[in-house]
Amino acid sequence: MILVPGLGLFGLGASAADAGIAADLAETNVEVIGAAEAVGTFTAVSEAEAFDIEYWSLEQAKLGKGAEKPLARHVVVVTGGGSGIGAACARAFRAAGAEVCVADNDERAAEAVAGETRGLAVACDVTRRDSVEAAFAKICERYGGVDIVVSSAGRAWQGRIGEVEERTLRDSFELNFWAHQTVAQAAVGVMSRQQTGGCLLFNVSKQAIDPGANFGPYGLPKAATLALMRQYAVDHGRDGIRASAVNADRIRTGLLDEAMIASRAKARGVSPEAYMSGNLLGLEVTADDVAAAFVHLALSEKTTAAVLTVDGGNIAASLR
Repeated sequence: MILVPGLGLFGLGASAADAGIAADLAETNVEVIGAAEAVGTFTAVSEAEAFDIEYWSLEQAKLGKGAEKPLARHVVVVTGGGSGIGAACARAFRAAGAEVCVADNDERAAEAVAGETRGLAVACDVTRRDSVEAAFAKICERYGGVDIVVSSAGRAWQGRIGEVEERTLRDSFELNFWAHQTVAQAAVGVMSRQQTGGCLLFNVSKQAIDPGANFGPYGLPKAATLALMRQYAVDHGRDGIRASAVNADRIRTGLLDEAMIASRAKARGVSPEAYMSGNLLGLEVTADDVAAAFVHLALSEKTTAAVLTVDGGNIAASLR
């Protein structure tokens, strides 16, 4: 634990649960010592006695039961974490040992996923700077900082680019580009103060590399977000802050629902199943596959400015 005069007592541990236990034990010690001093004196056990307790064979067996998971002691924030790829990311990062903060405009959806992952639900409108800053303040108050951010919130606006209304394009840029910048900027502010590095991960799209017909309102801001990721990698690499992106395609989510799948399949003259598996491997890619890619990038400590494509194989969307 850390005791800061005038501020309070902080519990430390490999996980939020362990830190909470440490803080509870410290508070109990304060109460016991205070009660003892009220009626007499308090004397702690000797170093030799403490050593015997800590190195008691049964205690050591308990402490050595399981290996630590790869992302233990890390705090990850997932925007758009209440559904789709964001929810899959929350589960995948929790499985890797991280403490998960689920940020979503739909507070109930965030709470449901946070309940599954034993994490923190945060109501957050990523298109509003004040909402984003309040979310990061709440997260830092709970966990002490932020190590990884998965910027995943988005929506797929459509329209023929020469005919689309200006409002549609502007709304898409607000969510699919500017929100990523607002979230990343808030995260970098925290990471810079921590001076322990960090990792920014952006959910981009195949549309950023291989634009589809009538998807300009969605693809254009995604292309800008891909450039944004690279700029963060360039400008903040020396701060130990990594930035990378995942380009996914044809994932069943709230963005690509059954109605849209049927519409896109019909336009190509194929069945919905054939449309979803229309890649080099002939396999449908899931939100869990995309989440695994985000975890991989988070664990790749010497990788930045990377674009990991998760689409079953699409040469037109391949960067190299």
